[in-house]
Parts: sequence; C-alpha cells; structure tokens
Amino acid sequence: MKILLWHVHGSWTNAFVRGGHEYLIPGPPRGNGLLGRDWPAAREVDLSGAGSPGSDADVAVLQRPEEVGWVPGGIPVVYLEHNTPHHPNQPHPLKDWPGTIVHVTHFNDLMWDCGTTRTVVVEHGVVDPGPLYTGDLARAGVVVNEPVRRGRVVGTDLLPRFAEVVPLDVFGMKTEQLGEMGRGDHPLDVLHPELARRRAYLHPVRWTSLGLSLVEAMHLGMPVVALACTEVVRAVPPEAGVVSTDVDELVRGLADLVADPALAREKGKQAREFALAHYGLDAFLRAWDRLLTGVSG
Repeated sequence: MKILLWHVHGSWTNAFVRGGHEYLIPGPPRGNGLLGRDWPAAREVDLSGAGSPGSDADVAVLQRPEEVGWVPGGIPVVYLEHNTPHHPNQPHPLKDWPGTIVHVTHFNDLMWDCGTTRTVVVEHGVVDPGPLYTGDLARAGVVVNEPVRRGRVVGTDLLPRFAEVVPLDVFGMKTEQLGEMGRGDHPLDVLHPELARRRAYLHPVRWTSLGLSLVEAMHLGMPVVALACTEVVRAVPPEAGVVSTDVDELVRGLADLVADPALAREKGKQAREFALAHYGLDAFLRAWDRLLTGVSG
C-alpha cells in the first residue's frame, strides 16, 4: 500500500512508517519532507503539480485542515487528530465531514465535537527503545517542548515545587529558557539513554494529548509521577508510580521514589510491562492496517 502523509509529528511518524508499506512524504512547498529522518520505507514527494509522484497513493492520512485541499483527486483519506480541544464544546474543524476522524486517545474522542463525522480511536504505539533504565542519578527527568511559551498548559509553573525536593532535568525544544534545569533538545538515540539515568519521570502536564515522551519513558522502565489529567489516568496504572491531581501528593511521591532506588526500579518495571502491553508497536500498526485497508477498499 502507498500511503501519503505529511511529516507533522516526528515521534508519531517514526512509529507509523514501520508498518511495511510505502510512505510518501510531501516536501516543500506543501510539506516538510523527511527533515533528515532515517526512514527507509519513506520517500519525499512533490505535490505541487498535476501527475506528481504522490498522486498514485492508495490512501492519505491528513493531520491539518489545509491538507484536505492538497490531496490529489480520487485518493481516499482519513483525518488524524493528534490534539485535545481547548474546551469540551469545541467543534472540530472537520465536524460533519463525510469521512473518518481518527483520535489518538479516548479522552480526545470524548471531548471533541465531531458532529456526524465517524470517529475511531487508534491509540499510540512507540518503537521500543529497550529497558535502558539505570536510575543512577538521584534526579527526575521531564520532556516537554517550549515550556516557557506553553506555560500552565504543560505545568511549567509547577516545576519549582518539584525542584524544591528533587533536582529536575528538563529536555526538549527551547528548554534552555528555563535556566539551570533546562537540558535542551536531543535526538531520540541520545535522549533515551540520558533520560533513563534519571531515577523517575515527571509528567506535570495539565491539558494536552497523551505525550509520546511519557509512553517512551515507561518503555524505558522509568517510574512515573504524573498529573491525573486527560488520558494519563488510563495510560499510567497505580503500580507504575504516582498519579494524582493533588500536587503535594505528587511532590511527596517523587521525593519517595528518588530516595528509594529499589522502589523506583520495581515501579519502573511495572511501567514498562504496562506500556509494552498497551502501547506496543505491533498492535498500533495492526490497528492502522485494518483501518486503512477498509478505507482504501
């Protein structure tokens, strides 16, 4: 199957392009192309003219409303929605569209108003980085992009409360703006082993879709301390760490994990087992195969 899709979310695409198909990624001017990613099954295509290489795709996976008008005629499409709405009554941009919207979490499916449009949920799957956890640093790791700009949405205002009891290392784009705790952006092959040296993973996010960095941290074997918001209550079981809306409880939980390497290691083991069972790559790819086969006919 030839699948046309835009390179919008790198970590999600990194999993999706491993499904055994041919993946056509639009380059400029209507796409970002591969951006240097090593995806053997993917190739960059030009959609700017009639009869372009992407015009023979069997199906297209759209991720932004403007892409609807960029798909060559006759190609069946589905729309992948990565994000949580701003509020529960927000109409989706493709509300009442005669197609299929795919949500990445059940929470998002519940909260978006899609009207009469058919919706399905295909939960995240990630490429397993392996059980890299050592926890040899008595610190907590956080992964978030642009924490200063995004502010309360990703819990940036909460970081000082956790930093009072445990040193924090925050990885991601523009984290240098946080000062001493910011560690900058890194490719996954560098990030994962570095993150796995931290005793625990902190997820202080108030309102966003389920972050792939959280799922990846669980795959690494890291115990998790997380706000019980959006999809987290489904994604992180109690035995994998501490999940609550009580920030004081989370602060105490993080301090306990960092102070007790054996406890952290046991909860991290449970986190990895749960992540492999619920967010494994094979189940993710099978679900997408079933969906796209049905759409493409």
